[in-house]
Amino acid sequence: MTATAPLRHAPDRPGPAPGPARRRTRPRGPLHPATWAPTAFVVVLLGAGWSAVAAEHPYILPRLSDVGLTLVDRPEVFLANAWSTLSIALIGVACGAGIAFALALVMSEVPVVRRALMPLAVVLNVTPVVALAPGLVVAFGFGLAPKVIVTGIITFFPVLINVATGLRAVPEPVLHVFRTLHASRFEVLWRLRIPYGLPYTLAALRVVMPLSIVGAVVAEFVAAGSSGGLGTLIRTSASAARLDSVYAAIACLAAMGVLMLALVSALERRVLFWHESQRTHASRPRRSHIAQRTEEHPR
Repeated sequence: MTATAPLRHAPDRPGPAPGPARRRTRPRGPLHPATWAPTAFVVVLLGAGWSAVAAEHPYILPRLSDVGLTLVDRPEVFLANAWSTLSIALIGVACGAGIAFALALVMSEVPVVRRALMPLAVVLNVTPVVALAPGLVVAFGFGLAPKVIVTGIITFFPVLINVATGLRAVPEPVLHVFRTLHASRFEVLWRLRIPYGLPYTLAALRVVMPLSIVGAVVAEFVAAGSSGGLGTLIRTSASAARLDSVYAAIACLAAMGVLMLALVSALERRVLFWHESQRTHASRPRRSHIAQRTEEHPR
């Protein structure tokens, strides 16, 4: 009968000492003090400086209380004129951005069209729109058409450049894969180029949506016969030295621009949830401290 040797337990190897667990930081929302406190501090400083200048020089800046009372006393006037300006801006940016997007698609597929039309688009972009507006008023009258054309011209070039750049930003290896699979030009455009160009398109919209407000106001300035819009209200109030009405209308324009930018940003977060630009560092999963030490010192 053979004696069996006692079983020996293998000594436990010393593993990495567990370190303190790291707390995961959550993305800060818009109601977090770290989000709105710096902006609120700057706004308070600007308001204090405005009040100081308005108290000493009321002919330069009106009091903020006077601007607020003007908005409260005549809300229907500012709402009606704001809607008139907003409708011009929306129609103009829809026409200008739509034509630019369609033209960029054609230019991405037909290089001859790009070489022929891109210099003309650059010339149109560098031409002052204020110089074109009086001729448009003479040609189309004082109605909606010249204002929409002016707004469309202002918003045309940024969309054209961004979309054309995005459509050509597809990596060559990915294009080679599609060619290997014998994909048609329409499939390459619809399934590859347009998704790659979507971040560029939305970035252009973030620029041109508030810029359309500027185009609408410029069109209302130069169309002397227009009877509505915040641009017309600013012009008539400035001629009557009503600074409170002027800055009340400017406050309405600023609010409209911020609202349009917020809507485009919300659309961008909704549509581009898959893009790297929407992935914050805080939302990425972090490895534990033990896993990092294990990778650094493998057994």
